[in-house]
Parts: sequence; structure tokens; C-alpha cells
Amino acid sequence: MTGSRPPPPERPTTVPWKAVAFPAEHGGWGLLAEPVILGLVLAPSAAGACLALSALAAFLARHPLRLLLIDRRKGARYPRTVLAGRVLAGYAVLALLLLASVVALAPPPFWLPLAVAAPIGLVALAFDAAGRSREALPEAAGAVALGASATAIALAGGAAPGPAWSAWALLALRAVLSVLYVRARIRLDRGLAAGPRFVLAGHAAALAAAAGLAHSGWAPWLAAIAFTALLGRAAWGLSSWRRPIRPQALGFQELGYGILTLTLLAVGYRVGP
Repeated sequence: MTGSRPPPPERPTTVPWKAVAFPAEHGGWGLLAEPVILGLVLAPSAAGACLALSALAAFLARHPLRLLLIDRRKGARYPRTVLAGRVLAGYAVLALLLLASVVALAPPPFWLPLAVAAPIGLVALAFDAAGRSREALPEAAGAVALGASATAIALAGGAAPGPAWSAWALLALRAVLSVLYVRARIRLDRGLAAGPRFVLAGHAAALAAAAGLAHSGWAPWLAAIAFTALLGRAAWGLSSWRRPIRPQALGFQELGYGILTLTLLAVGYRVGP
């Protein structure tokens, strides 16, 4: 009939598997790579390599799980819902098989940091289920939980408990500082209140913690240098002398600081205090 509206487009019946199997954001890859690399640097081993692959499978599983939770919250069942369930099951089976290999190869204490990190990871998943994964708390919680893999990998390879646990502490501090700084910098560049003093105080406290771990012999002094660089970056980036920057460029800058921190920590742990 003349003037009638065209029918609404149908939802595609096929979904690219890559869109379900791999997360769209790239920042998470750095948060996974840092603890995995540092753990293997501390104590390389076959058990650690299996645990690193298991951590990769668990990291990848979060994306299809998030899609499932979103679709269930809507009360909908799309083609991607079915595919996400299958991909999630595949990742879960792979992670469990790799964990079984670690159990056969590594001494029992390796699982303790994973048990400690589990409740922290559940916080991030709870926010995922509520559709609030972009908030500061779930972002920080997810990063901190991923950092536990550094300690688990190091313990699986026979590293001493002190350096192994300090590696997680340093990576967790770095991740939380990154979340706080990026969010504050974006707000300032948009002319919004951001609480830069709180962010700078957090950086100063993290530097003191890194120096304390180094003084105890559990971490290298290069860790203090890394956190000094992070404090300097925050002091300049949150000052009135800064220049506005696009969020994408800011993300790449943080990736660079993550690489710098990882490099200093890896060299420090290998060379020694």
C-alpha cells in the first residue's frame, strides 16, 4: 500500500565467531600479558607455561560469558547467545584441562593465589551481569584478579614465596593506579571534577609500598623507579600544564607505561635486588 512503512530489518541469523570468541577492547590484553610474562620471568617452567595458557583461556572466556549475561538480562535468545554458550564451554574445558596438567607438574601451593583472587574476579563478573563493566570498581577488580596469575605461575615454577607474592602486589598497584589516572585524566580533559589530589596520593602510597617491598628484599629496587615514573606521569598529566588528549591516545600512552613497568620489574627480578 502506498505510504506504508517498510518492514523492520531482520536480525542476522549468522554471527561471526570472532566477534564472540575475542574481546573487542585491546587494553585487557596488556593486563593479561603483564602477569603472565612476569611470572614466567620469575620462574620459567612447563607447569608455569600450562598455567599461562589456562589464564589465557580464562581471560578469553569472560567475553562470551558477558554476552550470555547481557542476553539473559534482556530475556532474549539470539544466534550469538547459542554461539557464546558453545565458545564459553570450549574455553572452560580447555582451562580445566590445562589446570589438570599444572596439578600433575607443580607443587600444591601454586593454587593459593588463584583461590585468593577468585572472589575479586567474581566482583568483576557481578558488574558484568549488571551491565556495569565500564565502571572503575569492576575494571580494577578484573585487573587485580588477573595479576594473581603472576604469583601462581611463579610458585608453579618453584619461586620463593616472597618475590612471587610481591609480583602480584606490584602489578595490582599498577593496574589500580592506571584505572584511577585514566578516568581522572579523561574527566579533567572534559572539564569535569576529577579529584586529582586523591589520584596523586594513591600514586605516592603505591611508591611507598614498592619501596617497602624492595627494602624487605621481596622486590627489586627497580620497582620503586617504575612507580616513581608513574607518579611523575600522573603529576604532569593531571596538572594545569597538560594538553588535552584523545582517550585512544591516552590508552596507548598507558600501554607504554605498562611495558616500561613490566620491563623494569622483569629486569629487577632477574638481576636481583
